[in-house]
Amino acid sequence: MPELPEVETARRDVERAACGHRISRVSTVDDTIVYEGVRADAVAAALTGRTLVGLDRHGKHLWMKLDRRPWPMFHFGMTGWLHVYREEKDRPRFWKIELLFDHGVRVAYRDPRRLGRIRLRHDPPGEPPVSELGFDPVLNLPGLAFFKAQLARRKAPIKAVLLDQSFSAGVGNWIADEVLYQARIHPARRADTLSGAEIARLRAKLDCIVTHAVKVGSDEAHFPRTWLFHYRWGKTKGAVDGRCRPISFGQIGGRTTAWVEAVQARPR
Repeated sequence: MPELPEVETARRDVERAACGHRISRVSTVDDTIVYEGVRADAVAAALTGRTLVGLDRHGKHLWMKLDRRPWPMFHFGMTGWLHVYREEKDRPRFWKIELLFDHGVRVAYRDPRRLGRIRLRHDPPGEPPVSELGFDPVLNLPGLAFFKAQLARRKAPIKAVLLDQSFSAGVGNWIADEVLYQARIHPARRADTLSGAEIARLRAKLDCIVTHAVKVGSDEAHFPRTWLFHYRWGKTKGAVDGRCRPISFGQIGGRTTAWVEAVQARPR
């Protein structure tokens, strides 16, 4: 599932490939699920002839800034992605919209499982769903005082809090597990029971992990081998982390969760 680093990587790829160029043609596939609150042909009409002047992102939501509003906004869901290519033969399967730019570059949004969304917005950050999101760890990571105040009010497991997009936009399952693993906090701990030192570690690790993932273009080959990321997939029996410590798996906050009992003390 694309999380903040993956969406930021897609944003940068499209910006490098097409910013400053005019959309000469828009091809669409009718899909009343993926196109939310707008018809596919209306999106095509709004985008054709417009020039891409930039791309912005908040959490897992990305939008194209054109020389005239409204602007297209994309949420990747579990399998959505923006592909950049030049030849029509390279158009990805399960595509929902394709933009052909005046210099021959094509950008297509694909979504095999149809859990992502394409929307039109006049003011993406000021309208739902983006206006309802919490802080973005890359764009506006708040200070320690905010963390302490917000977590002190929440009785849910800290894993569930991190996944709550109204708290931290863009944090998904693997990021939450990685942050808690490196911060040495059990995912089932109630958020309001965390100490000041634990909250400081939590914030620092969130900053470090997301920043690094964005820096390397979300390429897992460049994630440190000490990260839980490399060992958490598949709920494999007998799985261990990079130091041969057993990995536990369970459901917390409605999501499959991985943790290491040896370093993440179980709540009492």
